Parts: sequence; structure tokens; C-alpha cells
Amino acid sequence: MLKTKIFSVGILMILFITGCNPEAARYREQLNERIAQYEEVTLTADLSWLSEAEREMIPILINAAEIIDEIFWLQAYGPREHLKEHMDEPLAWDYALINYGPWGRLEGHTPFYHGFEDKPLGARFYPADMDRAEFDQWDEPAKNSPYTLIRRNTDGELIAVPYAEAFADKNTKISELLKEAAEISDYEPFARYLRELSVAILTDDYRESDRAWMQMKANNIDLVMRPLSTGEDRKFGYKAAHSTYLVVKDPEWSQRLERFSGMAQQLQQRLPVPEQYKQETPGDDSEIFVYDALYYAGHCNAGPKIIALHLPQDSEIASETGTRSMQLKNVMDAKFSEILLPIADMIMDEEQRDYISSDAFFLLTAFHEIAASLGISNTVDGRGTVRDALMEYDGLIDATVTDLMALYLIAQLHEMGELSEEELRDAYTTSFASVMRSSRFGTAGAHGIAGMIRFNYFEKEQVFQRDAQTQTYRIDVEKMKDTVEKALAELMIIQGNGDYEAAREIATRLGSMPESLQADIDRINDANIPVDVAFKQGVEYLGL
Repeated sequence: MLKTKIFSVGILMILFITGCNPEAARYREQLNERIAQYEEVTLTADLSWLSEAEREMIPILINAAEIIDEIFWLQAYGPREHLKEHMDEPLAWDYALINYGPWGRLEGHTPFYHGFEDKPLGARFYPADMDRAEFDQWDEPAKNSPYTLIRRNTDGELIAVPYAEAFADKNTKISELLKEAAEISDYEPFARYLRELSVAILTDDYRESDRAWMQMKANNIDLVMRPLSTGEDRKFGYKAAHSTYLVVKDPEWSQRLERFSGMAQQLQQRLPVPEQYKQETPGDDSEIFVYDALYYAGHCNAGPKIIALHLPQDSEIASETGTRSMQLKNVMDAKFSEILLPIADMIMDEEQRDYISSDAFFLLTAFHEIAASLGISNTVDGRGTVRDALMEYDGLIDATVTDLMALYLIAQLHEMGELSEEELRDAYTTSFASVMRSSRFGTAGAHGIAGMIRFNYFEKEQVFQRDAQTQTYRIDVEKMKDTVEKALAELMIIQGNGDYEAAREIATRLGSMPESLQADIDRINDANIPVDVAFKQGVEYLGL
């Protein structure tokens, strides 16, 4: 993976060009500073070992991913070409491409271009004039579906429009490309998955394609292409945004993690909550595979980049088929070397800096995804799902639980003799440094708030000490273990009880950034350490 810093135009050149317009010069300087928050990396990998058929499929699948990109633009903002016509500032367009719209995702979804207000909480999933009361009073079962847009008919009444209908033309093109790739595939389970996916994209029913995806075991390239995360919907957290991950397997690392496969049920029973909160059964056939990413599209490519995912998301399918954790190692390595290490050198106690390791960062990410398959998804009193009970607080509580559970699982595996004392120490130390990395994303989204909840729990329990003179942190691993267990139990019980008021109280009390941490984040930002990565990607970078 090659890397270069993104700088579209030098500041001195901007000042020279704008001459007597200091406001324009300062605006462009700010855009350059915002763009420079992203370290540009080229997504590439060694594809020479793939079969001829596998290499032939990749450009076809990238073509389909480009259409997924178009769909996500419509969900996040509207037609991409309309925004391009409106923006006469090249730097602004550069930043719009990173953010999929005129709002900065690292800046709390606030506008960076004139003529725009803050991004609507519901993006383009809902009518701008619809409030919660109208939504709640609307008697329409499909309104909560992750695969519908909410619109108004000619009489001004709310209607639910299935994605299959709203994006019909684009879905048809994607479906045809998937069938074309299936004809080429020399691995029948992958071909079957592509065929099932070609149907799913036209019907909004992904159950059979999820089953087919889990049945693949020996495929060298993999594809996730569908509506996934509901994070773009900050209004209610119901609507799933389209994403694509095109990846190639890393057989060596996949084999190294194989020993953790199939441990989901055992780990579920070790969770630190009463029995009724851990009665749900994760699938026996849980897997961990490692990949290098070749192409991101849609929501997963907007702003900060995801380094792992855990599928299937459908709890019924996951219970039937098991789950698969996908670790995207080349993206992970870029974030570790270019972002996490420089941050750790600034903020961690000198004696603990040697505990920050790429293997620990990788392990944390792997168990974060394993944790996503555990826990509780339905209230213990049978009132329905945790998501419906906690509503807008579900995403941030779930993200916090997953963060904490990953640390808890690592401690459990240490007790079980699966991980060494050094691996536990390194993982806990690296996780704290990683909070500093993720805190720079702010608290506009669920994962940002989750990071703050975790940090504030740790501060309350004196998990760390901050040296005011050196402005560095030193953590106590044993206190962190105890606090992780305590906080995880508290939050899982809130989930199981469907306790909306308790979830709101946690979010309000612990979900904001303390001034002391903000001061350290400001120091990190002043050091010009990138916040995240942006991709140069496509067939031209893959040697095909």
C-alpha cells in the first residue's frame, strides 16, 4: 500500500492567486487543512497468485461498486452531479468527494461550503419537514424497515418507498454485472453467492444471499455489496446505507486467527451478566478471515474508513449460519503506522510506549468484530428488540458495548490460556491509545459518543493517570480489566431491560468530551497527525 499526503494546492500559491481577497485565501487555507486531515493511501495488493477468472472478475465488480457509490450519494445528499455544478471551488469539491456531500464528517456534519445548513439528521432517508411525532403516529409497518425511503405523495401523506423501487434502474445494472461475474467465476459457491446477490439487490431480501455468503469457505476474493450500516440515519437509526467492500484474502493471517473460530458460544456464556441476559445463542460456525481491501464504495468510503466488519447483520440468519469477521489488514496497517503510532508517542507514558503494537491493534479489531455477534438483541421481558426499545440511543449503546466486550473477551482468553500476559498488556495499552485516535472523530456519530462513554468510565474509575508535566497517560491494566467488566455488565443490562431512560442518562452524562481530553486532542491536531485515511483506488492501481 503506497501513501502520500493530500495537498491539493500549496498555501503560498493560494495567497498569490487570490491576491487582494484575503477571505478567499483563508477559506482555501481552511479547506487545505481539512483535506490534510486524511492521509491518502493507494489500495492495492498482490493479485498475481489469483486465478485468471478471479482477476477477470475484479473490474466487473468494481463497475458494480461504482453504481453503489451513486446510490449512496442519493441517500446522503442527492445527485452528485448537481453538487459538482454548484461548487466552483476545486478544493471544496475535493473535500466533498471525501465526505459525499458539502458537510464535513469530522466536523459534526456542518457545512464547509456556502449556501448549506447543517446536514439533516435523517440525511435523504426522510422528508425534511417530518418530525418524530408524525413518524410515530403513522401506521405503516414498512416505516421501520432498513430498506425503505420515506417520502410524501402528491397529497402530502407519508409513504414508504422500497429501495428496490427507488433505485430500480441502478439496481438492474448492478444485478446484470453480478450475473456477468458469476458466469466467469471458477468457484461455484462464489458464483452462487453472486447470483443470489443479483436477485437480492432487486428485491431488498438479502436472506438467501447472506446464507450463500456464509457457505463460501475457499474463495480468494470476496464481495460485500448491499445496504449495511444505519449510521447515516442519525434521526432514528433505522435506514441502512449502501456500501461495497471488494477484498482479497490473506491466507497466512486467516490461518493464524483460525484458533479463535467457533468460540462464540463459550464466550457468550462467560459474559459478566445474569443468565437471562446471555440466553441468546450465537452461531456455532463463527469465522475470522483476514483480507486486503481492493475497493470501498458508498457509506463505508465516506469520511473515516472502517477497518473490519461482522456479518450477517440479520440476527435470525446469524443464529442459523454463524457469523464471519472480516479484518481488513492493509487498511488497518495504514492507520496504525500513520496515525496511532505517532499519537502514542505523544500521549502515552514513555515506559508504556513499547506496549503499543500492530499485532495488538489487529487483535483488538478482530475481537471487536467477534463481540458484535455476542450479547443481547432482544429485551428479556419479551417486549421486542433492543433496537426498538432504545430507539435513537441504541446505536451508541451498542457501539460502547461492543468496544468494551472486545476488551473483556481478550481478558477472558488470557484466563483461558489462549493469550499471554504480554498480549493482554499490549492489547489494553494499545486500546487506550486508540481511544485518543478515535476521539478525534468527535461526538457527531455513535462510535464517537461510544469512545467518550468509555473514556469517561475509565476516568471515573481511575484507570489512568495523567501526568500534567509531561502531558502523558499511564494506564493500570488491572483497573482497566475491572472497569471494563463493570461497565459492560451495566450497559448489557440496560439493553436487556430495554431501558430507554437509562440509556439516555448514560449518553447525557458520559457522552461528551471532557475539557482535559479536548486539550490533548488539540495538541495532537496541532502536530498535523492525520485523523484518518482517504483512498486512491480502482483498476489502474491493481495491475490488472
